[in-house]
Amino acid sequence: MDRQQEFVLRTIEERDVRFVRLWFTDVVGSLKSVALAPAEVEGAFEEGLGFDGSSIEGLARVFESDMLAQPDPATFQILPWRGETEATSRMFCDILTPDGEPSAADPRNVLKRNLAKAADMGFTCYTHPEIEFYLLKSQHPGPDGSPVPVDEGGYFDHVPGGVAQDFRRTAVTMLESVGISVEFSHHEAGPGQNEIDLRYADALQTADNIMTFRTVIKEVALQQGTYATFMPKPFTAHPGSGMHTHFSLFEGDTNAFYEAGAEFQLSETARQFMAGILKHAPEFTAVTNQFVNSYKRLWGGGEAPSYLSWGHNNRSALVRVPLYKPGKGQSARIEYRGIDSAANPYLAYAVLLGAGLKGIEEGYQLPAAAEDDIWSLSSAERRAMGHDPLPASLHEAIRTMEDSELMPQILGEKVFEHFLRNKRAEWQDYRLQVTPYELQRNLGIL
Repeated sequence: MDRQQEFVLRTIEERDVRFVRLWFTDVVGSLKSVALAPAEVEGAFEEGLGFDGSSIEGLARVFESDMLAQPDPATFQILPWRGETEATSRMFCDILTPDGEPSAADPRNVLKRNLAKAADMGFTCYTHPEIEFYLLKSQHPGPDGSPVPVDEGGYFDHVPGGVAQDFRRTAVTMLESVGISVEFSHHEAGPGQNEIDLRYADALQTADNIMTFRTVIKEVALQQGTYATFMPKPFTAHPGSGMHTHFSLFEGDTNAFYEAGAEFQLSETARQFMAGILKHAPEFTAVTNQFVNSYKRLWGGGEAPSYLSWGHNNRSALVRVPLYKPGKGQSARIEYRGIDSAANPYLAYAVLLGAGLKGIEEGYQLPAAAEDDIWSLSSAERRAMGHDPLPASLHEAIRTMEDSELMPQILGEKVFEHFLRNKRAEWQDYRLQVTPYELQRNLGIL
């Protein structure tokens, strides 16, 4: 038994932990949980915990249903919102087949596999997400059919006595207590909209942190009598919720994206990584923007990027290179602004990393930076400058992903197929709906 496993078993005993929750995600990133008695944890470390994978979206077909959940001791944390009496902890799991092999259908394994490929190329991948969400008075819409936000604040607003302020303070404290470091938090542009930015960590830890983050945010909201949603665009008239993520690759202790004296201090590696992301972005948009509602955010104005472009500090660009600070070469990074807050973080980071690595492997050339506000250009101007659009709907994103050669390589055939099957079913359900918009617009005149 390794040292981390011994630490977990000792902590369970010393803290009188009564329940150990094993967490993992399905193919669309829904958190799954099974509670284990403390006496069973040692056996789960050694052999995994058996469960029926055919009931979990994307994990197994019915005739190969037996799966094993193997807890990762490095992710052990006490869950503070469960209280001190009958303490509850959690660990993330890797999903294995009955013969102990990593499951090809496990999203966490997809990311681990792509990080291993990066490591073979000499790179460690670090990420830093900025996660937006709306805080609502309840889960139920108001009289006009729209959600009801907890306040009418705007960007960086300090709302005296505001619900969101107390909420953020409690949430940040709780996040820190489960080992998630927060860089800063503030009110975002929409009413009741908030943003909390997590500190840099390696991509696997970040993805685990995002899954925990969503749970913490929802638990704190419920405790305070409100409701938190990561829905990409809950309001027609207000901005959507994104999950802009900063990426950097390190070779040992050296930032591989930094080159002193180069344009924007960006190395050739960084430029090829960005070129890979831009070239393949339409193919992976179904993963980074996986719901019908995601495209209301992408094409709904605000700061959501919807064209293939990059820029230095240009907030309308899909990929942004943040302002360089003298003497801070280690912080050289790029920011991908297309992901929304409802994405499966394991798959989203896998496709972005995989596309970037492809750019490095093949030596892709980065197109010219966008200087203008891309939204203000005409369609003809955007076309002339090579700013092609991202898919305009989930249907278009599915079609583009289906035609991709790279996505099955990055995701593995199994996840690729299961993911597309799930998304096709969602699009089919949506396509059949008669919406309030159609009834309001047409019923009285047609």
